[in-house]
Amino acid sequence: MLETPHVIVGAAIATKVANPALAIPLAFTSHFLLEKIPHWNPHLFTETKKFGKPTKASTVIVAIDAVLALASGFYIAQRVIPDYKHAFTILLACLAAILPDLIEAPYFFLNLKAEVIKKWILLQKSIQEDTSVIPGLSTQLATIIAAFWWILG
Repeated sequence: MLETPHVIVGAAIATKVANPALAIPLAFTSHFLLEKIPHWNPHLFTETKKFGKPTKASTVIVAIDAVLALASGFYIAQRVIPDYKHAFTILLACLAAILPDLIEAPYFFLNLKAEVIKKWILLQKSIQEDTSVIPGLSTQLATIIAAFWWILG
């Protein structure tokens, strides 16, 4: 799954569960639950095995997704200001929700081919439910809409 849905779901959790001791672990756990929803994302591991690094197209998609994820997280967090503690909890939940993918980033983008990271990547791949582009992006859009509905509700 792209990072943006993970961030928005993590933010939604922390919006409704202000206690950081509960919100942050829930956001982290949400990452693995969302991976079970059929989705599409660039196949960074396959591309790295084939070409030695992700393709330029995938790198652009990852960069755009990262910007959207950051903007979404900060937008949702700023909505609770002046409660800065809650805003910080939301941002930490956003980070926790994408942490499993951030662990993989050095492998793909810094050429750090550590075996422990590769094993983590293979574990994540084993739980993902991949599908083609249109249905896979549609499920992610539906996830984003549902999370915003929960935030605003």
